[in-house]
Amino acid sequence: MTVYNELYNPVACEWHVGQLLRALAQLRDGRPSPMVVRDTSNIHWITAFDDVFDDEAAHALYISGDRAVLHTDSRYATACEEAARRSPIRIDTARESHAAFVARQWNGSWLHGMPEAELQVEDTMTLAEYRALQKAFPADFPIGETDGLVLKLRAVKDPYEVARMRGAQSITDAAFSHIIQYMKPGMTERQVQLELEEFMLRHGAQGLAFPSIVATGANGASPHAIPGATMLEAGQCVVLDFGAKSYGYCSDMTRTVFLGEPEGEMRAAWDTLRAANEAVEAMLAPGVTGKEAHELAESVLAEGGFAGRMGHGLGHGVGLDIHEEPVLAPRNEQPLVAGNVVTVEPGIYLPGKFGMRLEDFGVITDDGFDVFTKSTHEMVVI
Repeated sequence: MTVYNELYNPVACEWHVGQLLRALAQLRDGRPSPMVVRDTSNIHWITAFDDVFDDEAAHALYISGDRAVLHTDSRYATACEEAARRSPIRIDTARESHAAFVARQWNGSWLHGMPEAELQVEDTMTLAEYRALQKAFPADFPIGETDGLVLKLRAVKDPYEVARMRGAQSITDAAFSHIIQYMKPGMTERQVQLELEEFMLRHGAQGLAFPSIVATGANGASPHAIPGATMLEAGQCVVLDFGAKSYGYCSDMTRTVFLGEPEGEMRAAWDTLRAANEAVEAMLAPGVTGKEAHELAESVLAEGGFAGRMGHGLGHGVGLDIHEEPVLAPRNEQPLVAGNVVTVEPGIYLPGKFGMRLEDFGVITDDGFDVFTKSTHEMVVI
């Protein structure tokens, strides 16, 4: 079962727990610092449990140097206990609040009573949960907040994560091949969206990475347009932004399809857009910053006569979630590293006329950028 072994890493959980503990030690200069994790995607990544978690935030993970315990409830107990057989995670299904669970773990650990110890929480924790945690401990108990600590660890993908995203993208590429044979003038955006999504689900997708975008004509100038009753018409272009999810991991791609051979401004926009995409993908490598990648795309768009017509960041990380770190945007001056998985998605948007976007995603390697997306960059005319 070669594919299974490539997609599943039996030591992922132990490795991720170790990474987090080392990061916590660096965060507090080696002082004891356990952490409680509530974000479900972060818990999914740390535990590497498959087919366990859904969209409900029903879990809390307590990690310290002497224990890693997942607090859940009876709805998830069987699946968690089965998954934990291959990991160092212990499962706790006590019928109590997450705050009470955390206090119990702390009080039963070697850290209890150590003056330099401090509990860390995610800065995304809700205020209500934070208040509940405060009430579960003495008034002077130290609680610190991490700044995207797990997200930063997740930004560098393991080989098994890359394999899963390649698989998700293969389904997405197949869906594109299907939809360009299916769609035609007279169909509505919603009709095309349903066919696109149903194809992915029928052909191996565990789910959708996000609700698909199908935007025709002037609607394409809205990057996050919601497909509706607008009909596809000859002479327009159609933006298709979609992705499958497989083994918990997302894919993401965008293609722009033309309903008839484009001319004039629309043709110039497409040629410029493709040039921007390919220029960035050729320059991506370890050491390049997200800011530099974005600025290169903007400069190519400006040279083609479309300065200021993108309006959004050039790209973002992809993994368990459709938007992760790092980003290709002016705010990211940190160098990319091997293992980062990012999208490259320049866009040109002309309100009242049309919009278009060309998006691939792939992984930064020691040698450059390995693109997962296999669908053509050649113009697709229906």
